[in-house]
Amino acid sequence: MDNASDIRIKESALVERIKAAGKLAVAFSGGVDSTYLLYKAHEVLGEDVIAVTVKSQVLTNEEFSLTSDFCDKIGVKQTVISFDVFSVEEFAANPPDRCYYCKRKIFENVGNAAEEYVVADGSNVDDDGDYRPGMRALKELGIVSPLKEAGLTKNDIRLLSKEAGLPTWDKPAAACLASRFAYGERITAEGLIRVANAEKFIRDLGFTGIRVRVHGGIARIEVSKTDISSLASEPMREKITMELKRLGFKYVTLDLTGYRTGSMNEVLK
Repeated sequence: MDNASDIRIKESALVERIKAAGKLAVAFSGGVDSTYLLYKAHEVLGEDVIAVTVKSQVLTNEEFSLTSDFCDKIGVKQTVISFDVFSVEEFAANPPDRCYYCKRKIFENVGNAAEEYVVADGSNVDDDGDYRPGMRALKELGIVSPLKEAGLTKNDIRLLSKEAGLPTWDKPAAACLASRFAYGERITAEGLIRVANAEKFIRDLGFTGIRVRVHGGIARIEVSKTDISSLASEPMREKITMELKRLGFKYVTLDLTGYRTGSMNEVLK
């Protein structure tokens, strides 16, 4: 079977899962996956789909604005829940299973805000390939993952998003800002803001798919391997170093391995 036929089978399976839900509440963060799921669910269910966006310290104002813009554009009702992630002590303490405690509390709130709906998240098949304790919370709460259940990979979703003309089709992978902190290092509101500002500064210089990982006072920058030499060259190196130190980092380092998802989980393997 060729790839085109395979992706159509998966797309049909997705449609059937959406139809089976009847009324669907999509946990909408504005990333590649949840954007495509919301778009497809709206196409299939019309007014029987809503977007539920959790506004917290780990979602930047820039990202939140994009969620609202998209919902307005396609005509989907958006419910916004304000949530203080620091109300979850395990979030601030940052153990390896931090995501379980935080995601469980977040999706409890989503479920309470969408009682008449089946709640869905944007997990895909590729999400099974990394350490993701939050998946346990989704299973316990009965959250459905239509993209994953239909067998769609991240690349499949990007291709279908491009075909649909969605602006997120080539959007770099995003992850919770808390994932930037070494396990066991306490997360603070100031620390989250520092990371968000550091990454925005580097992105605004033209780099995509970047991460600023935090190890105490050390910023460990990850960029794609093809961008390492550009970031390390002058005057770029000095410009980035000066700004990150201004933001409060004591040392600024460049990871020569390059960007990869879940690099903080490497210590668990």
